[in-house]
Order: sequence, then C-alpha cells, then structure tokens
Amino acid sequence: MKPNSVEIVVPASTSNLGSGLHALGVALKHHGHVRVTQRKTKGVNLVSPIPQSEWAKATVLIYEAFKLFFARTRKPAFGIDVELGGEIPHGRGLGASASLRVGILAALDVLAKTKLDRTALLDLATELEGHANNAAASIFGGFVAAGKVGKSSRSLRFEVSPKASFVCLVPNSGISLEAGRESIPHSYNKADALHGINRTALVTAAFAAGELGLLKGLFDDRMHQPHREPLIPQLSRVIQAGEKAGALGGWLSGSGSSIVCLTLQKPEAVGKAMQRFLSDSELLILRADNQGFTVG
Repeated sequence: MKPNSVEIVVPASTSNLGSGLHALGVALKHHGHVRVTQRKTKGVNLVSPIPQSEWAKATVLIYEAFKLFFARTRKPAFGIDVELGGEIPHGRGLGASASLRVGILAALDVLAKTKLDRTALLDLATELEGHANNAAASIFGGFVAAGKVGKSSRSLRFEVSPKASFVCLVPNSGISLEAGRESIPHSYNKADALHGINRTALVTAAFAAGELGLLKGLFDDRMHQPHREPLIPQLSRVIQAGEKAGALGGWLSGSGSSIVCLTLQKPEAVGKAMQRFLSDSELLILRADNQGFTVG
C-alpha cells in the first residue's frame, strides 16, 4: 500500500425490493473499489482511467463527499487522488453512486483519523444520497430497513441466508436517475398506499425472521414499478418468466434499469428464463454480502 493511501471495498446493493421505496435494500457480492491517496497539494483529483462519459458525474460525487466530510468533521482538509475500480455498473440501479460515496467517506475517515462509527458514516452518506437504503446496505451489509428519523439516520440490519440467489439482469442501457424520479407520482390513492405499507412490512418481517420462502407473492408493487415500467417495457415479462422458472419474485432494482429475481433454487434456470425477454443484457447470479464495506 502507498503511504497515506487506503483502499475501500464496497458492495453493490439492490434497493426497494418492490414497495419498500427508499426504505429497503440488500448488499450484494459485487464490489466497487475506491483507493484514496493523500497528497501535499490541495483539491480532489480523479486519476482513474474510467470512461469519459462517467468522468463528470464521478468527479461531482467525489467532490461532494469530500466537501461534506470536512465540513461535518471540522478536520483540516487535505488534497486527495482517487482511483476507482471494481464491478458495479453505473446507472443500472445497483447502488453505484452510494457505493462511491461510502467509499470516499470511509477512506477519508481512515486518512483523517476521525474514527467515525458506521452509523455516523451513514448519516453523511444519507445527507448526500437523499435516502438511506443503498448506503446502509453498502455500509452494514445484509438486508437493511433504513431511513431518516429526525436529523439522523436509522438502520436495522439482518443477515441474509447464503441459500438466497439474487439473479440480476443488467441491461446494456441505463435509466437516468432524473427520469426514474420524475416518473413517480406525487400522491397515491388509499388502496395503493395501504398495499405498499402492507408489502413493505411483510417483506421486512420475512427477511428479519429468515423465512425467505414467505416472500413469495410480496413483490407485487404499486408504488413505483408500474410508473417506471414505460422506461423498461420488458419489466413485467422478465419478472414473470423468473417466477415461472422457480423464483420467489422479482423487482426493479432501484430506479432501474436492472431487474432482480430472488430464488432459493435453480438460479441459472431463472436467469436463462429472464434473459429470453431481455437478451441485450448481462446476467449476474449473486449472493448477499453480509459484511458491508471493508478497508483494504
């Protein structure tokens, strides 16, 4: 390792899990790598050979995390070089932005010797993200139910069985975060709101109890997926194909474009069935990451 340098390995995450919009998430064994090196000159310098199309957004995310960290900790700022790597695709609903922010914050915590606990890091990441679920999954690992309570963030975390396979279909094209957010209605009718509350409670209880078989039938969301489906018209057919092949159910990961089916059996068959309806995609069969980020 270079002097004054640290590498953070951060899991991807799938969020919402149906109706748990901005509340539920699961960390996945598909990782991003963030190496931060302290340097003598001031400022933030992204030194990774990442695609030019991702450069501007990554730079903004890094700088915002850098600025917030030193503002909240009141430590003297120092310059950093940032190298990015790993497996998490950007703009596909697998928590790439949250993992990058968590990686930067955790690295700065090590370099600045602030010794923040993970809940404090979640507060900072949530302030940047606007919601807590992806960041909580990447920080704590496992299944999380997370949100803002007053001025701080709160997260409850549960282990996820290694028997659970998260079959992820990652389209070659993404959905912009802005388009995903704009598709969500400003209000809901009573029936849809009550349905969403019910499903979020039952999904959370099933994960907390480790009774994953009881998740079957609980991902029939009315909160955001029907409104985002025009952005990815194959969504329902892909999920139905996965269920027919043996999955417990499926959901649009985050605001998309990835689609995830959860299965306890035959993940390859589930993935093959899903991919028939979205051939222009990458298939990933992942387990939950129960550890959260690690310091390399």
